[in-house]
Amino acid sequence: MSPPPHYLIFSGCLFLLLLQQLFPVFQADDVGTAARYGPPYIPTVCFGNDEGQFPTSNLFASAGEGIWDNGAACGRQYLVRCISAAVQRTCVPGETIQIRIVDRALTSVSRPISKDAATIVLSTTAFGTIANLSATFINIEFQQV
Repeated sequence: MSPPPHYLIFSGCLFLLLLQQLFPVFQADDVGTAARYGPPYIPTVCFGNDEGQFPTSNLFASAGEGIWDNGAACGRQYLVRCISAAVQRTCVPGETIQIRIVDRALTSVSRPISKDAATIVLSTTAFGTIANLSATFINIEFQQV
């Protein structure tokens, strides 16, 4: 005798719920672009030139105009992952980082290596964690945390 259909549906839903808890899926709030800039990092807008603003992991960034929010972006943290680039296999599969905004990209003394209109300009460490450093510009998913 086979189990009733509602039992199979309930079991399937329970299984999917368990999978989501064991293997959470990154769900981004937004998509955008990321460039990178190299040392020296000389932030001036958010916290002056206080080196204590940098996370010890060196996973930080400057906010592009799309997320700058009249300075409210200072100190915000975002989950960021690379989703594509002009060159295939640029993104590091499955890698997501958490970065802290420490400056405004438009007025930053440290200039992006590539495109000025990026959503986020990542530190070299942050960029290299999610993408190949031979790239200078990538497409990203990001979510404020």
